[in-house]
Amino acid sequence: MIRSLRIRLAVGAFVAIVFVLVLVGFGLSRVFTSYVSERYQIEMSTVIDQLAADLELRDGRVVLDKQPTDPRFELPGSGRYWQVQAETGEVLRSRSLWDVDLPADVRPTVAFGFFSAEGPDGAGLLVQRRNITIEQPQGARSFLLQAAFDRGELETAISEFHGVMALMLALSASVLVAAAIFQVAVGLSPVVRLEHQVGAVRSGQASAVDDVGVSELKPLVAELNLLLDERSTAVERARARASDLAHGLKTPLTVLLQLADRLPPEEKELARQQVDLIRQRADRQLQSARLGVEQMGLTELAPLVGKLVMVLKPITAPQGIEWSVRIPDALAVDMDAADFAEALGNVLDNATRFAKGTISIAAIQTGASVEVTVEDDGPGVSDADLAALPSRGLHLGEDDGGSGLGLSITREIVAAYGGQLNLARSQLGGLFVRLSVPLRH
Repeated sequence: MIRSLRIRLAVGAFVAIVFVLVLVGFGLSRVFTSYVSERYQIEMSTVIDQLAADLELRDGRVVLDKQPTDPRFELPGSGRYWQVQAETGEVLRSRSLWDVDLPADVRPTVAFGFFSAEGPDGAGLLVQRRNITIEQPQGARSFLLQAAFDRGELETAISEFHGVMALMLALSASVLVAAAIFQVAVGLSPVVRLEHQVGAVRSGQASAVDDVGVSELKPLVAELNLLLDERSTAVERARARASDLAHGLKTPLTVLLQLADRLPPEEKELARQQVDLIRQRADRQLQSARLGVEQMGLTELAPLVGKLVMVLKPITAPQGIEWSVRIPDALAVDMDAADFAEALGNVLDNATRFAKGTISIAAIQTGASVEVTVEDDGPGVSDADLAALPSRGLHLGEDDGGSGLGLSITREIVAAYGGQLNLARSQLGGLFVRLSVPLRH
């Protein structure tokens, strides 16, 4: 089944055009054939009328006072013939027949309304016949009058007409198909404009869909705008509830930590672990809720990465770590700024804790996606541990106070936007992290 509406309309128009032109061609052929045949029938009837008017019997012999005046009747094989045949077998004929008689038992030819016969040199003839009776004192005499012409003459005229008609119909079909394609393009242009406007809404460049100027699409535009309004309201409610939940959990967890400090050392450590576990799970649920209603927007990379680096530079200054940032100014990613900041921030946080002297950040557009890479010269991880590294809560080094959720959260954020998180060993010696996010605008 054809899924493209443009192709469906074009194919439907093409089939309709071909069907109509075939009918037109068939009708014109029938009309022209009937017209030409009628003209030849009139001509042959005129010849027979002349023969009947000039036919006489003298002393029992058949004579013509005056023969038809068309000079072609005097030329052998000229294409015009006449013959008068009495019931006694006496025959008068035009010189064009030479010594050939038109048979009395000719076969009917339905196509053109004539009878068929064979003329001089075996050429096919179309014959019109008429029986007449002349009253004489001795009794009535019957005669068969025939007028004929070359069948090829009529067929050639029809064939030439068909050739010209086919050319004209082909030209007409070309013009009509081009007009149909143009009409389809013009008719679907409001749908294309609607597609661009929806894309602008997805990329954050517009907040609503404008009227495309077509009454048939106004209900769809109205429904889309209602859906966008409802979605925007749902986003705001979800973010507000997430913020309320975060603030609501902060105070009880702080109180629990204070109470845990009063417990004996063994119980104190167990209580703090449980409180940290609750905090981690709450953070993860808050992140999942936010991703479920992520806002669509276009985030410029260079300014955002610059802010993250400025925040982290003071932390890495005592270790003398150098930062290398290579990001084109115009490069942007189809992600909410807060989501991208958290995803990249988790990767940079890991790099600051393990790097020895260098952290490198780069970004490039490759085809239909944007790739952001982060490398460090830390101790790195083995190839066997790379696949397990993004697992939730996994620590491969000494406990440095991290939750073990950073790369796991990053992977889920990127996946929510249709992207991927890839890990490998860096040429600097540490970890190589690639965030790939598809372009949607």
